Amino acid sequence: MGGLVVLAAVVLAAEVHVAAQGPAAALHTPWGDPDLQGMWTNTTTTPLERPKELAEKQVLSEAERAARDAERFAEVNFERPVQPNATGNRLDRNPYNEFWAERGSLSNRTSLVVEPPDGRLPPLTPDGQRIQTERAAARKTSPADGPEDRSAYERCITRGLPGAMMPGFYNHNYHILQIPGYVVIAVEMIHDARIIPLDGRPHVDQQIRQWLGDSRGRWEGNTLVVETGNFKAIHDRNITVFGTAGAKARVIERFTRVGADTIDYQVTLDDPATFTTPWTAAIPMTKIEGPLFEYACHEGNYGMVGILEGHRAEEQAAEKAAKK
Repeated sequence: MGGLVVLAAVVLAAEVHVAAQGPAAALHTPWGDPDLQGMWTNTTTTPLERPKELAEKQVLSEAERAARDAERFAEVNFERPVQPNATGNRLDRNPYNEFWAERGSLSNRTSLVVEPPDGRLPPLTPDGQRIQTERAAARKTSPADGPEDRSAYERCITRGLPGAMMPGFYNHNYHILQIPGYVVIAVEMIHDARIIPLDGRPHVDQQIRQWLGDSRGRWEGNTLVVETGNFKAIHDRNITVFGTAGAKARVIERFTRVGADTIDYQVTLDDPATFTTPWTAAIPMTKIEGPLFEYACHEGNYGMVGILEGHRAEEQAAEKAAKK
């Protein structure tokens, strides 16, 4: 606790010192590093992959963007008609409504993916496809035999990388702190915290595996480059292909402050066990007032209990039907 107090004091002093120097100096810390500090959001309704109907079109005109903005909102709206879920059962209602959403808006780019140039995720490897097929089958036959069948995200453990830095529907906000030799990124969603050393130390031993991997950062001009490996292998049945890097993967992130209120954030996933080639997404981050709120993910949350009880009820109903 004492260390946290010291860290907070150093960060506060740095923020006050930078603020006192005026807007021009505010893009660098007192010790000379580019200043990424503050609270940021990456909310957007721009899809990860380019819609097939847009083919090779990388950028929309403003008129095209405005027309598609309403269409895209209708696609992601929590209050849209509910579709069958992964088990084939139709849900009567969504667990959320739009009151909870922080979606942002559609950008002029047609996808977050910028590499490959077609704006689509590269093909899966044979092993990657096999794992996806097995997961899909497991979701249909035994989606909730136990809590372990639900994803680490759903169990409030983590969204992993690059998932923790990807936008979606709410709580996609970040608090970036800096002290000499470190950058800290506090993630509002599932309260992940990333502590990134900048002192050139080597990565930890390959046998040490972590949910968010082992990150090391360095400055390349005004860009913070963060390379992360040593990921804990996650075999969740409900995890998305891009949400969590595989055990052999590397995640390379680039943070470049391009203005007082904007960070150009790009993330590359190099996961040779899952994808045939690396892919890169560009996800701008915009400064917000804050604060970040406590993400008390499981307090008063009866979702997991309801999921397990619901599946037990389905099993009992199927058993009774089989006896008739």
